[in-house]
Amino acid sequence: MELMPIFLDPLLNKEFADHPGCNEYLQMNVDFFERIGYNPPWIGYYAKVDNEFVGAAAFKGKPKNNKVEISYGTFAEHRNKGIATEICRQLVLLALKTVPEVIVTARTLPEENASAHVLRKNSFFLLGTIWDEEDGNVWEWEYKKDNE
Repeated sequence: MELMPIFLDPLLNKEFADHPGCNEYLQMNVDFFERIGYNPPWIGYYAKVDNEFVGAAAFKGKPKNNKVEISYGTFAEHRNKGIATEICRQLVLLALKTVPEVIVTARTLPEENASAHVLRKNSFFLLGTIWDEEDGNVWEWEYKKDNE
């Protein structure tokens, strides 16, 4: 799997422009990083397997207070194939390669769902329910480095 960076310059994102899964969220991703700051590697990515785009990944900004939040997903036709699990793993590896002491977190809906399963498979543990300004009550997860 390869994580392909999303750039702020639309000319550099031509590879994504014609893919229906990528195109749908491309501008939203660019707008988000224009608003919060574009600080590679703490940016958005599209995941590619065997020359095919299969999903998306992102850091929700650069680390703050030594914590960084990840987000990931797969395109509908690629679900239930372990791809989200691998995207999550790749984000964790990239974060720890960049800042070994960073604490990697994620947030999900407060229910047992596919995202919760993906996080558990990647050695995240549930911290509890917190309030998120955009999403309301969510579960917050943290990567447990002991399992590396």
